[in-house]
Amino acid sequence: MTTPPPTLCIAEASARDGATRSICEVEGHAIAYVEAGRGPAVLLIHGALTNLDDMVLGPFQALARDHRVLAFDRPGHGESPRLRLADASPWRQAELIHAAACDLGAESPVVVGHSFGGAVALAYGMSFPQETRGVLALAPIVWPEPRLELAAFGMRAMPGPGDILAACASGTVDHATLPLLWRAMFLPQAMPPHFQDGFSFDRASAPQTTLSTGEDAFAIVTALWRSVAAYPSCRTPVSILGGDCDLVINNALHGLALSGVLPDGRFKFVRGMGHMLHHFAIDEVLAAVRALEATAAMPV
Repeated sequence: MTTPPPTLCIAEASARDGATRSICEVEGHAIAYVEAGRGPAVLLIHGALTNLDDMVLGPFQALARDHRVLAFDRPGHGESPRLRLADASPWRQAELIHAAACDLGAESPVVVGHSFGGAVALAYGMSFPQETRGVLALAPIVWPEPRLELAAFGMRAMPGPGDILAACASGTVDHATLPLLWRAMFLPQAMPPHFQDGFSFDRASAPQTTLSTGEDAFAIVTALWRSVAAYPSCRTPVSILGGDCDLVINNALHGLALSGVLPDGRFKFVRGMGHMLHHFAIDEVLAAVRALEATAAMPV
């Protein structure tokens, strides 16, 4: 059941182009989203330490020229609250975003996910293959491995002490380190001015959000073993893009290796790009989405 969607404050770039930020209620969860455009549906799912503003400031408007585009705040991020660790798994987040997409009438979408959001997008495609036109994973995390996010934020996943730690770190450690992490995510590119001016850094650095980042980092370790078991039987076409200068994800070990395991997986290195390639290689994102749509339209 959908509640009347209140319009909230969004990045200036999206407001100027006619997008609206709204709330969809599914399974007792409030899922925030931004929507614009008409045509085939495309869902955008952000990664760690960001929210839907990252996608809105990235490929959102270019896709909205000929698609109906919905960018979601993952549970626990932006304006989407969560039920703590119960909603931290990328598989659970995929279920909730799928429920929201169904409630909003976004049929047979191409699901685009970045980094942690790539793990969510892949879980979406593997969970709902008959309802997914294709998955585009941008620098996705696909194999279990030690991650900086777990070391930096994982302790916040502990009920009780984690809340205190997140609150205490908000005005001290996070204030000093998060700006460095955000800038490092873009390397070797510089953070673009439109992101620096338009992204909601205050929302992304709130104690409850960094606590959710810790829970995500803790939950993905187990969740990715489930994904590893499911990759060989994935029935959804998957395209993967990864920058060859990415300092956050080793795309050769993740995306490229995954493409060899999937029944219908394709990988492409985007030369010279870092982790935030969706801000600099928008034409590559558009081409990959259209290729997935063309593949889905081909007779079998």
